[in-house]
Amino acid sequence: MGKEGGIKWNGTETAQRGLWRLMLKLPAMRGRLQLLASKSRSLSDLFEAYEEASLALERLMRQPGEEHRPMVVEYETICAEIESDIIQYVLEHGSNVPN
Repeated sequence: MGKEGGIKWNGTETAQRGLWRLMLKLPAMRGRLQLLASKSRSLSDLFEAYEEASLALERLMRQPGEEHRPMVVEYETICAEIESDIIQYVLEHGSNVPN
């Protein structure tokens, strides 16, 4: 058993933080995300990518001035695309996992 809710976790700390961030963003999928996270390396990679993109977005949004706006838009798009990929994965693979 792992640290989080009895689920064995094999991902990195960055992936774990990405999972937590997504669980806050997608509360209806929280349970399925946790269970699938313990079974899927590709999902763990997406969690990690989401955490890294989210941190970059937060850093850019704290920058004063408008010269960073194109990068903010780009990272918002990246985060939204990763969220969409994760939602699609959960919908395709999470049918046997309880909510």
